[in-house]
Amino acid sequence: MTTTEQAPRRKHALDPGVPDPAYLAFWRERHLCTLTTLRPDGTPHVVPVGVTYDPQARLARVITNASSAKARHVLAAGAEGARVAVCQVDGRRWATLEGRAFVRTDPARVSEAVRRYAERYERTPSPNPSRVVIEIELTRALGRG
Repeated sequence: MTTTEQAPRRKHALDPGVPDPAYLAFWRERHLCTLTTLRPDGTPHVVPVGVTYDPQARLARVITNASSAKARHVLAAGAEGARVAVCQVDGRRWATLEGRAFVRTDPARVSEAVRRYAERYERTPSPNPSRVVIEIELTRALGRG
């Protein structure tokens, strides 16, 4: 590619920090999502989760138990974080958020994730002293809201 050529823009790529209104509205609707992490052998581990999306902070959040496979996979990636994706679909509408995930145990961060979950899913999770939040520092957004 010469310097005057530009890489083709992906039709469904968005800036995760500045989503269009339809995309953001889709992420505010109540939908079950999936989280894809990688097992130590490199194979994908895909599980259903609730996800909240915070474009201003460029974060997606998943609350889970500290002993869950998803939390263990993220922790196994080390200080660099784990490459993950969260996804939701509803008919022809779909949305994927990608980034680096980190397990956070700070009570304030966990509480904020629970608050956002309760807001999106219209139910407050039961208390769980082993709860952590997987924070995904977003690098890419794809989809069609």
